[in-house]
Amino acid sequence: MYTICALYQFVRLDDFEEFRTPLRELMAMLEIKGTILLALEGLNGTISGSKVSINKIVQFLQDDGRFDNLEIKYSYAKIIPFKRLKVKLKKEIVTLGVEHIDPLSSVGTYVAPQDWNALISDPETILIDTRNNYEYEIGSFKGAINPNTDTFREFPSYIKNHLEQYRGKKVAMFCTGGIRCEKSTSYLKSQGFDTVYHLQGGILRYLEEMEESISLWQGECFVFDDRVAVKHNLEQGQYDQCHACRYPITDADKSHKHYEKGASCPRCYGSHSDSQLNRYRERQRQIQLAKVRGEMHIGDHASQIIVAKAKKKAAKQRY
Repeated sequence: MYTICALYQFVRLDDFEEFRTPLRELMAMLEIKGTILLALEGLNGTISGSKVSINKIVQFLQDDGRFDNLEIKYSYAKIIPFKRLKVKLKKEIVTLGVEHIDPLSSVGTYVAPQDWNALISDPETILIDTRNNYEYEIGSFKGAINPNTDTFREFPSYIKNHLEQYRGKKVAMFCTGGIRCEKSTSYLKSQGFDTVYHLQGGILRYLEEMEESISLWQGECFVFDDRVAVKHNLEQGQYDQCHACRYPITDADKSHKHYEKGASCPRCYGSHSDSQLNRYRERQRQIQLAKVRGEMHIGDHASQIIVAKAKKKAAKQRY
């Protein structure tokens, strides 16, 4: 079993550019795969490797002295869910696109998974899913509002255009691992909303700690790795992935006439050019050849594809 570690912390890293090299070198030596984002505001990422290797990289961060409040979540898989190791330098570790939003100075009230059901069952609570459409579609909390965003950068516009009617009410937010809520609740408080809450540790912590029999979660939780989605106890879910658009698909989708393995699914059929289809089909052929040879094919990562498509769509809408 491989250990999967999702971790983040908002903390001022004045040397984040210099910190990249020793961090990446150690992770490479430990044969860790996944992505870590570094910025002036902190660290965010999901990585995977042997239990010993993951423990060593977590200890390295904690020994640094600045990462004494890491939000860490562990899960496990039979195959490593990442194909590469990346340590990237960013302006933000989660991109809201609004300057001067600092979760270290102002953030919503943390709510533990054990207390979450009571909060969101209160009829006076407005429950908002801060994630994007493709995540909401395969699972969310009962009664949650979908902001209909394609990227997190669109969330401030949603707040501006739709949340004024809820001023004065309790607003509860949640996301996959908790980091988007750090930014979204901080932004909401900057806009004058006083009673703002968010799920500590995110959906992943809730699915890990809450018994399914009393859970208010419906469906599965999309994750940005080759597992595609997880369910209660963080077990791998039922979804597969279209390797053309990288969105989650079901067995029913794979039986659809518009599904072609590696090239299209009912969601994206007809949206690709002939050159794109030829490239996807060639990639699928290379994947099959690598499988026959017992090798791993290194392809594009799900999160990169989805976010790139969303950014392209958003750019078209702006111009």
